[in-house]
Amino acid sequence: MSVSPPTHYRPQPQTFLQQWRDAWNDFWFRPRSPATLGVIRILTGLIAFYSHAVWTLEFNGFIGGKLLPESYRTNLYQNSLEAAWAWSHFDWLPERMWMPVHVFGLLVIACFIVGWKTRICAWLTAALVISYANRATGALFGLDQILALLTLYLAVSRCGEAFSVDRWLKVGKSSTPRPPQFSVFNTIATRLIQIHLCVVYLFAGLGKCQGDTWWNGEALWGALASYEYQTVDMTFMADHMPLVAVITLVTLAWEVGYAALIWPKLTRPVMLAFAIPMHLGIGLCMGMMTFGLVMLVANIAFVSPDWFYRDQRANDQR
Repeated sequence: MSVSPPTHYRPQPQTFLQQWRDAWNDFWFRPRSPATLGVIRILTGLIAFYSHAVWTLEFNGFIGGKLLPESYRTNLYQNSLEAAWAWSHFDWLPERMWMPVHVFGLLVIACFIVGWKTRICAWLTAALVISYANRATGALFGLDQILALLTLYLAVSRCGEAFSVDRWLKVGKSSTPRPPQFSVFNTIATRLIQIHLCVVYLFAGLGKCQGDTWWNGEALWGALASYEYQTVDMTFMADHMPLVAVITLVTLAWEVGYAALIWPKLTRPVMLAFAIPMHLGIGLCMGMMTFGLVMLVANIAFVSPDWFYRDQRANDQR
């Protein structure tokens, strides 16, 4: 009985739609290491803990409503539906319980930082950040908004699988190194942070384009000369207005172009490198260091997990 020679299978070329389908699935659902998200969890938790600990100094003023009455928050919304979404757990508790619950919240955030019971503490931390932001509406600014998006997306992920007590307890004292467990949820959370950050920068840049001072290069000088935000005297820059104009226009171009230039591997290092002096400059010169730091933490989402944990399987580096 003769056996026919095996025929070699030649895969058919993919169609345009099939290529886009595979690219979409690869972008959103290719399992990813939790290393980058583990670093973001620690840094975000530290900033959130500091921010909420500061509330303790004027707790009765901002949270209790003596400086910012509840009517300030309720009058801000045009209808009851919007007000219903602006919930705060302080609205449901008697006032004598506010401080104990506040202290308990700090403990929850501390557990989130070290990564103990991360799956639970991550969701609780996100809820706390949103709740405090809704309660102290008059003191709300960019820090609270970025903290909210980071903690919410981290809760979706498996960030507790890296640099955490949970991982230490799971691995134990084994002498054999075990790489972090890859997960689709890490990919989804990373993409949500990345896309949300692109949206923030894009609309911030487009909003600046509506002002004449950003086009003529004077906007940065207005910020440096403002005594309301000034923490470092930068008025000597008045003698270098051409340089101020260049920095202003470069900053505008960076924000508008961020959403397009952060994705290619060729331009990504340049965009990330420029983010460091820009946000540190905002923090040092305008007294918003926590906001500058949390924006830098958000940018870490574009850093490959391989930077934080070397693993031959870490093949999703986008």
